[in-house]
Amino acid sequence: MIRVALFLIFVGALALGVAWFADRPGDIAITWLGYRIETSLMVALAALAAVVVVAIMLWSLLRFLLRSPEQVSLFIRNRRAMKGHSAISRGLIAIGSGDAHKARRAAAEAHRLAPNDSLTLLLTAQAAQLAGDAPDAERAFRTMTQRDDTRLLGLRGLFIEAQRRGDGETAQRVAEEAVQTSSGVHWASQAVLDARCAAQDWAGALAALERMKGDLDKADYRRQRAVLLTARAQTLAETDRDTSRDLAREAVKLAPALVPAAVLAGRQLAEAGERRKASRMLETAWRVHPHPDLADAYADARLGASARERLERVQALAAKTPAEIEGALAVARAAIDARDFTLARRVLEPYVAAPTRRVAALMADIEDQDGGDAGRARQWLARAMTARPDPVWTADGVISDRWLPVSPVTGKLDAFQWKVPLEEIGGRPGPVIEMAPGAPPSELVPLPPAIDDEPSEPDPDEGQPASSSPASPSQVSPIPASPLAAELAAASAPAPKPSEVPAAAPVQPVPEAREPSKPDVAKPDTAKSAAPAVIPLVHAPDDPGIGGTGVEDNPEGLAAPVASGWSGNGRRPD
Repeated sequence: MIRVALFLIFVGALALGVAWFADRPGDIAITWLGYRIETSLMVALAALAAVVVVAIMLWSLLRFLLRSPEQVSLFIRNRRAMKGHSAISRGLIAIGSGDAHKARRAAAEAHRLAPNDSLTLLLTAQAAQLAGDAPDAERAFRTMTQRDDTRLLGLRGLFIEAQRRGDGETAQRVAEEAVQTSSGVHWASQAVLDARCAAQDWAGALAALERMKGDLDKADYRRQRAVLLTARAQTLAETDRDTSRDLAREAVKLAPALVPAAVLAGRQLAEAGERRKASRMLETAWRVHPHPDLADAYADARLGASARERLERVQALAAKTPAEIEGALAVARAAIDARDFTLARRVLEPYVAAPTRRVAALMADIEDQDGGDAGRARQWLARAMTARPDPVWTADGVISDRWLPVSPVTGKLDAFQWKVPLEEIGGRPGPVIEMAPGAPPSELVPLPPAIDDEPSEPDPDEGQPASSSPASPSQVSPIPASPLAAELAAASAPAPKPSEVPAAAPVQPVPEAREPSKPDVAKPDTAKSAAPAVIPLVHAPDDPGIGGTGVEDNPEGLAAPVASGWSGNGRRPD
């Protein structure tokens, strides 16, 4: 509307000017080279306007003729560029749809029409990757690295290709070059950090983490720095204890709930005589994340303390988190060391109905040391083999007996967590790394001992068994004793007469199975369930057997099934 009004104003002003000149006629005379030209003012103005218009037209024509070669060349270039962009668009769409043949054909056309376009290089590289042509893709990425605008893109592609072929050295070198080109590239900084962690170069990893500080959340940065400081402190714990202590304390300040940092700092502070600081640090970590290592470090904070004093300290620590099972387990362990079995039973009582493995193992230890009830100790050890699993240090399906700063599978920093592994929830443990000496194998139930083809010499201290013909491997099929099998075997085992049983009753060998269709006890239909020909005998819980206590003789702390029943020390009767 405003433009229309302005146009009308302009036309009106032009009409007023023409009318003003028309109302005031005049003559114009020009004398030049002996010629005299006389005309009116209006005619002179019209002639001047015509000359100007003709001059403009002639100049435009001359300018067009002079610039026509350049215009033709520009037109051709623009047309090729449009065709090249169209080919690039078709190629990118083909890559997105997974059509490698169409993508490579479009890349070839784009390379012919627009060879210097950065998108053409990208299309060529991605089409080669889609087709599985790694050398062609690497050539395209190397070409990108020679240009400033696509240098980082080319380095990124070379890094991915090196990872695909498993060339970690080349991948690390490319990542370091990318960091030198631009320190704000997250993928390159992360790759350098992972490489430093894999090489256990914790100082270099800390420097790489500092370059990533702007790309990380504050909480993530503090946590990862605390993990790296803890790893470096553990490395220096034996060679430079002062530096190790300072690093561990800094890690605790950054992440108070990081158990390894708190344990290391607490122990080193206690050794340096700063018991109060160590106790406060361990208490703070315990409130956030109760852990058995924290309880052990807290009990050891007072050097030279007796077992009773250690128990009192652990009780004070457990009282800060009364609803946590870790507190009860720590008190029970300390009470067993202090020979206070009544207290140990009382703190474990809420958990014995559905015990975990550690609860069952502690109850077996209590039964063995408090009165030497070997039968009940073996019973608790049997329950420990099938009880619910306890939390462990686990990462990426791997179980470790101690905390590690990085995952041995993926190399991820701060991957280990204190939790029940998924494999254990499913019924079988995952692989175990760095097992402590004497640790039990990864199988939940130990296999029965092998039966020799030739009978061994009888032990003169154990007495002579009733039959000197041991069952052959083809006659006996030992199986792990389940609670139901234990009850069936205990019910079917005949009770010996008191006059016939010596002080240490020998275990009778399993009789040879005559007819599988006539078992000694009732069992399900054999056509539906394939049961073994002979069910191994299992002693009653109150029968100590021939293995003594059944706990001290077994270095693994577990009762082992044998061909003729369960024995505390896992020995097979001759």
